[in-house]
Amino acid sequence: MPPNQLIMGLSLFLSFFIMAPTWKQISTNALEPYMAEKIDQKVALDAAEKPLREFMFNQTREKDLELFLSMSKEAKPKNRAEVPTYVLIPSFVISELKTAFQIGFMLYLPFLVIDMVVASVLMAMGMMMLPPTAIALPFKLLLFVLVDGWDLVVGSLVKSFG
Repeated sequence: MPPNQLIMGLSLFLSFFIMAPTWKQISTNALEPYMAEKIDQKVALDAAEKPLREFMFNQTREKDLELFLSMSKEAKPKNRAEVPTYVLIPSFVISELKTAFQIGFMLYLPFLVIDMVVASVLMAMGMMMLPPTAIALPFKLLLFVLVDGWDLVVGSLVKSFG
C-alpha cells in the first residue's frame, strides 16, 4: 500500500485535473466579473454555484438524491433547479463513496485470488509455517506493474467523470 501522503497528493492533483473545466467556468463567469466589480456578491455566488451543481448532478446517482430528498422532507422537485444544494451535496458525497468502494473491491479481487493460490500451493507443498503473505506480496506487486495498474486505475477514474 502506498503511503497516505502519496494517496492524498494523487487525490488532490486528480481532483484539480478533473475539476479544471468547472473551475475555469467559475473563474470566467463569477470570479473575474466580481473582481472587476461588474457584478455584486450575490450574482457572483449564483454564477459560481451553477457549474458546481451541474458537476455534482452529473456524478450523483438518482437513488442517492432520492434518499436525501426523502430525509429532508422537501416536496419532490420538478427539475434540477428546485433541488436544494444542501440535499445535493450529501447525495454527491454518498455517490462518490459508493464508486470508491466499487473501485476498491475491483482492485481487491485479483489480489485475493493471488493470496488463495499462494496459500493453496504452500499447503500442498507442506510449508504450513511459511506465511502466504510473504510469498504473495511480490506476486501482487508484479501483477500490478505488469498490467500497468496506475494507468488503469487513474485512467478509469478520470474517464468516469467525462
